[in-house]
Amino acid sequence: MDSKPDTIHVTASHREEIDATHADLFATVRGSSVVSGNEAMKKAKEVSALVEELTRAGVAAEDIHLQGVHVETSSGTILKSSSAIYRLRIHCRTLERIPALIDILGTQKNAALDRIVWKYDDDSIRVAGLASAIEAAKSKAERVASSLGVKLQGIYSFNENTFDEEAPGLFQPQAMMMKTARGPAPAEPSLGMDIQHSKTIQVNVEVEFRVSGL
Repeated sequence: MDSKPDTIHVTASHREEIDATHADLFATVRGSSVVSGNEAMKKAKEVSALVEELTRAGVAAEDIHLQGVHVETSSGTILKSSSAIYRLRIHCRTLERIPALIDILGTQKNAALDRIVWKYDDDSIRVAGLASAIEAAKSKAERVASSLGVKLQGIYSFNENTFDEEAPGLFQPQAMMMKTARGPAPAEPSLGMDIQHSKTIQVNVEVEFRVSGL
């Protein structure tokens, strides 16, 4: 069995905070009739009204997706008079539009915003972060080798891991987004929730360098 060569072990990391670039808004709409499939976007009047408002605000029709329909019935039989809850996903391509979309959802009588999922264009950040961490590990290894009086001869092992750290939001959907019998939700939809978000990406590397003997 081959013995392990002389090595030095170094770690390095790169940490960077980035802002969200787009988002998905998940909403529910309580409808007075049951319509399934894509027809619900046009024939369920409460859903149709919301879609009309969203498209008027600049959301493309293809960015509004019906994810599911939950039927509410007390008799066990689906009737024309049965009510339904429609689950929608609204893709927001620019964060500047989010306050307007929140306002629309807040003023629709039968609509509620459940949550926001923030999206990031982070592939290039991860690649650059890995390169930066590797360069830092190499520089550290060179300093250690010089102090020990040895020379770097190659890589014995390499490990890398990346994780995201995202701050919790302040979102309070029931308090802020439901229109009650007394009137619409407050006119300031940003109060009590985030309308901009960021996260931190950290790339860690562990490298064992083969070195010459003392």
